[in-house]
Amino acid sequence: MAKPRKPKNDDAKPDNSGPVVRHQKLCLSIDLANRRIYGYTELKIMVPEMGIVGLHAENLGIESVSVDGEPTEFEYYPHSNHRDSESERDWSSVTSPSSAADAAGSSYLSALERELVPNLLINCCKAFKAGSEVQEQVVVVVENEAAQQSSEEAKQNLRLVRIDYWVEKAETGIYFCNNVLHTDNQMRRARCWFPCMDDCSQSCCYDLEFTVARNLVAVSNGSLLYQVLSKDDPPRKTYVYRLDVPVSARWISLVVAPFEILPDHQSGLISHMCLPANLSKLRNTVDFFHGAFSCYKDYLAVNFPFGSYKQVFIEPEMAVSSLSSGASMSIFSSQVLFDEKIIDQTIDTRIKLAFALARQWFGVYITPDAPNDEWLLDGLAGFLTDLFIKKYLGNNEARYRRYKANCAVCRADDSGATALSSTASCKDLFGTQCIGIYSKIRSWKSVAILQMLEKQMGPESFRKILQTIVSRAQDKTRSLRSLSTKEFRHFANKVGNLERPFLKEFFPRWVELCGCPVLRMGFSYNKRKNMVEVAVLRGCTEMSDSSASTVNANSESEKRDSDSGWPGMMSIRVHELDGTFDHPVLPMAGETVQLLEIQCHSKLAARRFQKPKKGSKLDGADDNGDATPALDIRSSMESPLLWMRADPEMEYLAEIHFNQPVQMWINQLEKDKDVVAQAQAIAMLESLPQLPFSVVNALNNFLIDSKAFWRVRIEAAFALANTASEDTDWAGLLHLVTFYKSRRFDANIGLPKPNDFHDIPEYLVLEAIPHAVAMVRAADQKSPREAVEFVLQLLKYNDNNGNSYSDVFWLSSLIQSVGELEFGQQSIVLLSSLLKRIDRLLQFDRLMPSYNGILSVSCIRSLTHIALKLMGFVPLDRVFELVKPFRDIKAIWQVRVEASRALLDLEFHCKGIDAALALFMRYLDEEPSFRGQMKLAVHAMRLCKVRGGSDCEDEVQSQTLVALLRLLEGQMAFNNIFLRHHVFCILQILAGRPPTLYGVPRDHRPLLLGDAEGLHVQKNIFASFIPESKSQEPPSDHAHDGVSVPETSRDVLGAPEATMDGLSAPAPGAFRDGLSIAAPEASMDGLSVPAPEALRDGLAFAEASKEDFGASEPPNDAFIGLGPLEPFSDDLVTVVDPSAGGLGAVETSKDVMAAVPEPPKDILIVPEPSKDILIAPDRSMDNLAVREPSKEADTISNSHRRKLPVVKIRVKKSATNSRAEEGDNQTVERSQGGHASSSVSVDAPHRNFREVVSLSNQNFEEVNSCHDLGSRMTASIGSAKFASDADDNIGRELQCTADSSKVSVQPRPDISSPSFMQDNQDADVQKYASLQALSAPRNDLNGGSFGTMDVLPHGKEKERKKDKDKKRKRDKGHRDDPEYIERKRLKKEKRQKEKELSKLLSDSAKVPSLDVPSKEVLGMKPATLQLKPVEPSRSNKLVLATVEATRPEASGTKTITPKIRIKTKFRTLDKS
Repeated sequence: MAKPRKPKNDDAKPDNSGPVVRHQKLCLSIDLANRRIYGYTELKIMVPEMGIVGLHAENLGIESVSVDGEPTEFEYYPHSNHRDSESERDWSSVTSPSSAADAAGSSYLSALERELVPNLLINCCKAFKAGSEVQEQVVVVVENEAAQQSSEEAKQNLRLVRIDYWVEKAETGIYFCNNVLHTDNQMRRARCWFPCMDDCSQSCCYDLEFTVARNLVAVSNGSLLYQVLSKDDPPRKTYVYRLDVPVSARWISLVVAPFEILPDHQSGLISHMCLPANLSKLRNTVDFFHGAFSCYKDYLAVNFPFGSYKQVFIEPEMAVSSLSSGASMSIFSSQVLFDEKIIDQTIDTRIKLAFALARQWFGVYITPDAPNDEWLLDGLAGFLTDLFIKKYLGNNEARYRRYKANCAVCRADDSGATALSSTASCKDLFGTQCIGIYSKIRSWKSVAILQMLEKQMGPESFRKILQTIVSRAQDKTRSLRSLSTKEFRHFANKVGNLERPFLKEFFPRWVELCGCPVLRMGFSYNKRKNMVEVAVLRGCTEMSDSSASTVNANSESEKRDSDSGWPGMMSIRVHELDGTFDHPVLPMAGETVQLLEIQCHSKLAARRFQKPKKGSKLDGADDNGDATPALDIRSSMESPLLWMRADPEMEYLAEIHFNQPVQMWINQLEKDKDVVAQAQAIAMLESLPQLPFSVVNALNNFLIDSKAFWRVRIEAAFALANTASEDTDWAGLLHLVTFYKSRRFDANIGLPKPNDFHDIPEYLVLEAIPHAVAMVRAADQKSPREAVEFVLQLLKYNDNNGNSYSDVFWLSSLIQSVGELEFGQQSIVLLSSLLKRIDRLLQFDRLMPSYNGILSVSCIRSLTHIALKLMGFVPLDRVFELVKPFRDIKAIWQVRVEASRALLDLEFHCKGIDAALALFMRYLDEEPSFRGQMKLAVHAMRLCKVRGGSDCEDEVQSQTLVALLRLLEGQMAFNNIFLRHHVFCILQILAGRPPTLYGVPRDHRPLLLGDAEGLHVQKNIFASFIPESKSQEPPSDHAHDGVSVPETSRDVLGAPEATMDGLSAPAPGAFRDGLSIAAPEASMDGLSVPAPEALRDGLAFAEASKEDFGASEPPNDAFIGLGPLEPFSDDLVTVVDPSAGGLGAVETSKDVMAAVPEPPKDILIVPEPSKDILIAPDRSMDNLAVREPSKEADTISNSHRRKLPVVKIRVKKSATNSRAEEGDNQTVERSQGGHASSSVSVDAPHRNFREVVSLSNQNFEEVNSCHDLGSRMTASIGSAKFASDADDNIGRELQCTADSSKVSVQPRPDISSPSFMQDNQDADVQKYASLQALSAPRNDLNGGSFGTMDVLPHGKEKERKKDKDKKRKRDKGHRDDPEYIERKRLKKEKRQKEKELSKLLSDSAKVPSLDVPSKEVLGMKPATLQLKPVEPSRSNKLVLATVEATRPEASGTKTITPKIRIKTKFRTLDKS
């Protein structure tokens, strides 16, 4: 029986736990002309027994402090003093990027920890007054009267602290710009404009009074009680607000400006405000907003928690971030506003406003109970946003966005930094996990996990949970409105009716750990049984090292095995001739390799027997193994299957690679109405190595179908562009041009018609066609002349007269298409005409600026791309001078930032990364806006990523590294936390480390207590406060090797092109799908430069053209692990020849492998095991490994570098001391996560070690054509004996372990058919063959088990007799079996051959002495096995080359006969 759940303690904290703020009043007078603020704040504080209260204050001038009306002692230590002292630090030890990264980590952590320490210490040790007197002096409105009537002792400790202060020359927290003042508390910056307890755990009610000039409006939190007009000259106005809901200081906001106020026409609670110039845009933008407000209200069945809601829009030059949330108000950048003529901005703006409103419910009103619970509130806000998208933007839009977000999460969720609820990835990062690209990944993952729970319990049950959470928060008897993961799990059990065993597995696996399941699936149709046999291989995206670091951070996780799988069953949907059927048959836990049988409901009509074609099966069963169209069509005719899908409802956050014939993918594209199924089909068809015309026609038919979803049609357009080549007679290009001309050209004159954008979906599709045409490449990787002429014609004859919509985004797409073109000899003559058109638009946009300066941004970007592509022909200095004027301070903010980016690109490609970083720091000093500084830092990160890490020849000078460190510790970085974090990330990327604080060692940082002592040692009255000043325990130390740190950063979130890896669809960008998922500020944090694929991102990251709603994507190589991983075939495993005296590896000849045919690339084949094949793993990530200095085998590496797959073989000295030296058998750590181990047992006959031994000359194929899953291959050359006649047996054990990113299985000896099994076999044989191919441990052809055979040493005769007896008993039942007899005969012949080879070996190795060699003399040197990547292919081979054992000459005729046995086994790697 389960233990009763302990009720949560809602009472106040005990008196000795530290000061607690009960209420705060803030009264400020604002002088915009002099940029000065002065006033006071009053805090009602529960003072602890020690009598010392610590508050946070920064950049404030403290005039006086009083307690209960009496002056008191206080000490104030601004952190700026510490930064000034650190600026004098000697950085002489910084000589390399690695040392600079270490120093940056230490400095960054120290700064973050100091921010937790209160630096305004107030003495409250005066004699306590009676509680009644205190109540007479203070009039406080508290929401919870029951808490106010607590014990008499608590009342005695209640103090009223008043602080008079002023703010002059404000630099952060509060900002002055022209006639506007606004706040952005960023992260722990509320202290920069009023003293407070700047801690999320402290919340209270607020009274707010702001006095401003008469013509200004002061907008703040809570409800506006009244306005007071003073009698001053000139008169001033005071706005009085009251916030009755306790919130933390970070949610207090203030905006002062001459606003125009637009009340909502349907709800009196909502107000919209902007500057007068944007009023018409505001009216058009917020027209929908009441729908979102009522949507959330109806779903949660409660009223809005605050008395009012205010949306304030300020100029983008002023905004620190695109969205700043406060209690009952949100501050946006006005660039999200749009008028009725703008189309492209509509969807993104509505989603952003809806997300800000959802954040008011979950995040501001209901707060996380601890830092580890922040994921839950972030996920619930995203869940509500998806609810709005589904209701008001359509189900297709919601599903498509969720599918693209899930794909991005699966590619990035490979390290502990993405674990949602672990101390190492939340509390220890001090809130920096909410900055940058990891913030987006964590947010998308949170929403996906909550949607998985909704699928499990049902929509209504999940809705009841949210209603329970909100209604509980509005309960007046509760003082806390926090929500924890544990409480939500309890609600899922009680309200959602999910079983406790399921929840006990679900939350630890999905929330506390990282990694998503990777499924590789293939099928075969059994005509006789009328069943579909599905083979499934399950892996994980998590890297091997990340699990250890995450588990170490959480003691509860140590008991779990991260390879155990995920709870629940996945459904497989089979579309048959007679209908569609769902089969929830795939368990997500248990064995990693599974074989499923699904019964078909449809039956084929009997057909007249036809003579089979040459090379096909005699029984006419489904071949399903060839990618040629003829076989695909025939297989579809011979089976009732139309197409199949795994997890069609996205019930799991999983990466699924499903292999089926081409015709089935075409059926899925044409007949399935789900946008996710269509996107998956397009991705797979686009990635086919050979493109039949049926694929091109299917893509074209989908493109011209106006009923299809417009985003997927854009994907089809880009897929057609990729299929266009000389092999297909440019069919894709012709289809694109024909489609465009049929919609937009006048057939009579052959020229474009005037623009008409009334059909908005058709407009969005046509807008992407020029970009797709510009992506077409000929064999020489140049654009065809027809493509260049087409784009030029559209630019030349664009006419927007009579169109009611603006064509600014239309022209921007055309201009960026010019930048994507590659000019060859035939098309270079058209370049001058294109440049003239661009220059004309650029000058026109200068005179009449376009919406957000989009035209200028596009022109600058395209000119930069063209200049970089033609570096040998175009002088870059001229381009530099052309772009430089756009950096003028008077230019539009977006144009200025884009010009700076372009100049950084030119500097980087001309002079290298060191010069680019120096120019970047110079531009930072000249850039006045905080957002511009952040975007320049993001671009510098991209350049560092392109530069390729610390081993690049283009080294960064130590002076540049020191300058970056000084920038990290300077005042500019303190004022802009986004800039500070990205500067830290730049230094990490230069050292080849991931751009995150996760895993940064903490042993270099100064102790937190030391900081406190340094601050408070001056007065004895504060000595007792020092232990209390540590509001957070220092995080546990983390070593470098406890974290998965790849050689190159994995911070880029690209949506790469789909390869044979699976179903990740190619994602169009701003002009391919215009997708931006609830984009907060972090949407620009990709690490790439604009590339030809930059606009094909399905997760559109913000660019300057659309700010946070545009689309720009990093190139495929910008994110290692996210991009398509090229397979490597013919991996050579070479063994060092010890007798040669050197370490040079002797490679085997490739002649043995040349005869092996290449298997089909899109069919999952599980052949039968073979005895003589040793399978080598494939290293799909080896091309990304960085050179690393050699290390001894016993050295423990703490570096962040990824090792090459080098395997060291050690020889044990003897059998007696082997146990003592087991630690010497070193294995290579895996650099790519995976869970399945594949292995093969090989009994090697006695051979001359000088000859090259080819273990396989047969073809074998992968379990799946996808190749990004890691596996571990272990080949134990167990007990390599050298027997002598003197009965002195010296055993040596060789063990080699190689990393792999691919799990391969052994082929059948007969590969006449590529399917799983032949249908003419009987049921038992089929089942046995399937399990033999997929289960572990597997049995070899001789009946033995690979996983159970072992080499027994001399002297163990009893065990040997037992084994013989068991074998004799087992063989009694098989004597009449013809297959068994045949196997026995083959085994006997093999043994005979081994004896003959042994005899030949013994004759050739005569020993002149009868003395038994000693252990030292009979030695074998360590050998090295190395996997070498060669040209990409779909086959893997492992060849054991030139293995030689050095044997000393003896005086007798005794011979030493080596015998090698390689034992391999499937096993699940323990990641804990």
